[in-house]
Amino acid sequence: MIRVLVVEDDPVAADAHRLYVERVPGFEVAAVAHSRAAAVRALERTEVDLLLLDLYLPDGHGLQLLRALRANGHGADVIAVTSARDLAVVREGVSLGVVQYVLKPFTYATLRDRLTRYAEFRAAAGEASGQEEVDRALGALRAPHASALPKGLSGPTLEAVTRVLRAAPGGVTSAAAGEALGISRITARRYLEHLVTEGRAARKPHYGQVGRPELHYRWTPDHR
Repeated sequence: MIRVLVVEDDPVAADAHRLYVERVPGFEVAAVAHSRAAAVRALERTEVDLLLLDLYLPDGHGLQLLRALRANGHGADVIAVTSARDLAVVREGVSLGVVQYVLKPFTYATLRDRLTRYAEFRAAAGEASGQEEVDRALGALRAPHASALPKGLSGPTLEAVTRVLRAAPGGVTSAAAGEALGISRITARRYLEHLVTEGRAARKPHYGQVGRPELHYRWTPDHR
């Protein structure tokens, strides 16, 4: 089992990330920390193989934590979970051992894909027979998996639909989501149904005074 430390300051998001990790075969959550200091304490008392690391923590930047860990000889790999899109931060993270970046907001399928790639990379062992085998081992981290999204769905649009859904605690209809994003109701519904399939949203019929019931979709980060 690959033991994971989830470092995320938002308790709701941290719980969702923990649930995500525990749904992926071969991974288990060793601990959850909501701050840089709590992460240090967790690492002192338990062994972990991988950090799922938020970069914006209440008591310091995630890369500051990572620099301190490297200075102390801690070799755990890191997947950064962040809304930061500054490529200078990305480059610095790579130099400190960040093997993957996952941009918020994301779905279970996105993290599952990254964790699966990481497990493939970690499983590579022995001496490479040549350049091709080295490239294949490194490519496990980078090459996209075609199965990450169903055919016809795009990552950017899925992120946009997810943002609309998360911003509406009372839920949204496919028509409302489509209007907010400038896409058709049918297209919005395909993305919302995908989120339901992935366990990140729930749907419920809403009965009006006349006509057919309308489906309302609600973001459910703790829904399995």
